Amino acid sequence: MEILWFLIALCMLVVVIGPFLRSRRNRVQLAQPGAPDAADPETYGFVRQELLDVRTPGPDPDLLDVLEVVQRTQEWKAAAQLLAGTPKEGEQRWQRVQAFAGAASLELAQQPGAGGAWLRNWRSEAPKDAGAAQVHAEFLVQQAWRTSTAGSDEFRIILEEARKVCGEAALLAPGDPVPYITELAVARGLGDSPEQFDQLWAKVIDRAPNHMGAHLAALHHLCEKWHGSREEADHFATTAAARAPQGSLLAALPLFAVYEHLPEVNLVNSFWQSAVVTKAMEGALYAVHSARSDDPMLAHVRHLLIVFLVNSERWAEAMHQLVRVDGHVGALPWTTEPDPAAAYAVYRALAVAGYEANGGSPATLLH
Repeated sequence: MEILWFLIALCMLVVVIGPFLRSRRNRVQLAQPGAPDAADPETYGFVRQELLDVRTPGPDPDLLDVLEVVQRTQEWKAAAQLLAGTPKEGEQRWQRVQAFAGAASLELAQQPGAGGAWLRNWRSEAPKDAGAAQVHAEFLVQQAWRTSTAGSDEFRIILEEARKVCGEAALLAPGDPVPYITELAVARGLGDSPEQFDQLWAKVIDRAPNHMGAHLAALHHLCEKWHGSREEADHFATTAAARAPQGSLLAALPLFAVYEHLPEVNLVNSFWQSAVVTKAMEGALYAVHSARSDDPMLAHVRHLLIVFLVNSERWAEAMHQLVRVDGHVGALPWTTEPDPAAAYAVYRALAVAGYEANGGSPATLLH
């Protein structure tokens, strides 16, 4: 009987989504790689999937050079020197702290008990180094989410330790927002009350009122799947966008709010052309065009735009973003997938196929 009910449910699912899937195929045909009609991303100068860098959202040569040295030699001094020379006011320090912590966490996963020894040595040999404390706190946060189940005793114990280290990092670097931004993830995991969150957020914006990374962390906390609601997240995002200074990527925050509340199953293709989605996309495109070309958060916005532009079948605009971020995929939405490079490559292939189906070619693509 259970098998019969399963088959009935399966047939109903096919009836519901079949027309939707057929309509998608009628607009863009994806050929098998190597087929005569296959669109080849490499003809656009795109990096092969197996060579895509999942560590960062965009290029940071200094960071990647130091990471290579640290992981090859297991010596931490180059990392300390790089962070010491990275201004605390901007977004880059937060990204570099995340990258170092992620590298240590991945090493530990690959070599249990031994990986990431350079971070442990850094903390023990330079206990007053603010950079070491910040990386350690972020490392603990990533470990909690990566190795334990949210809400479990182990999860809470790791995050409580992370909060303690965040406090130590804050004392070592007064005025640096990074420890408090890291603590936003701790607050989300531990389920802090609205009053506790507001107190923490006040410390963040007191130090970095226009920090895009901090706003993304706060938005995550306020979304429906965690401790807020769709309305609360939308209000937070639109308010921040309205107050954003000229050239700030905060104007793109409403697009991230839409992303946080995407339906798990969308059977209405017009959703991607809806007023809410279109307005958020236009805000993000405006932010991208107005931002400094060296803004460390620019790649984050471009990566998210790719998903929305492809689903909206705005192929040329999607390609315009792809040529500017290709090679690095360490950003939403790819990092939420088991294989970020593969997830990115699928959207890239769709963009190329849609672009060429509408008369585009490598010769017509403006870089």
